Amino acid sequence: MSDTAVPTSRLGRSRPVPRPERAPGDPGAFEVQIADQIESFILAVREVARGDEPDSAVPYLLLEVSQLMLAGGRLGAHEDFVPDERYEPDAGPEPDADELRERLAALLEPIDVYSEVFDPYVPRSMPVACRISDDLADVVTDLTHGLAHYREGRVSEALWWWQFSYLSNWGSTASACLRALQSLVAHVRLASPLDELDGLDTDADSGEDALAEAAGQVMAAEIGVPLGLRLR
Repeated sequence: MSDTAVPTSRLGRSRPVPRPERAPGDPGAFEVQIADQIESFILAVREVARGDEPDSAVPYLLLEVSQLMLAGGRLGAHEDFVPDERYEPDAGPEPDADELRERLAALLEPIDVYSEVFDPYVPRSMPVACRISDDLADVVTDLTHGLAHYREGRVSEALWWWQFSYLSNWGSTASACLRALQSLVAHVRLASPLDELDGLDTDADSGEDALAEAAGQVMAAEIGVPLGLRLR
């Protein structure tokens, strides 16, 4: 992504990166800890995707995503990082995540698809079908992009990218994935069988008619009842 235009949010940040309490490169430095957690997550997901231990895939992924969210939380709580350059330096070709995605999908079938609401603060958000395999592959892609900068010594660029992409993409994606994995483990440990998915699929289209019907039901409940209208 050589000479990539900088997002507006990038240009609007003026606060300098606080100096780390430890020297850069020190094992205890913030950037080293974040990079180690991210690299560990990427390696772990790729190892799980090999399928050598399918029975332990879900609890292992639960552990790895939980640990990654700690790194994300630290990035999100930190004041804004500012990259050294106005335009993002070329990080090289984007990694192809299709093989990882396909391996995970095959490994997690038939529990790969789950239901999620994108933004819990949007009133009456409609649940959508998501895939754990898609989530993990997308998160790995985001993290790998920043790791490429880090390995080239562009630490401020890597931290900015990880923080920005955490807030804009991989944080919510990993959070949703974590919820699904935790639910799967809970169903197993609590001997609570999963209900039939009843055709839940990421390729399914709810259609405008279904959305219109749902909207009509909401209007009937909020407007019709106070006006004394009879609901069907």
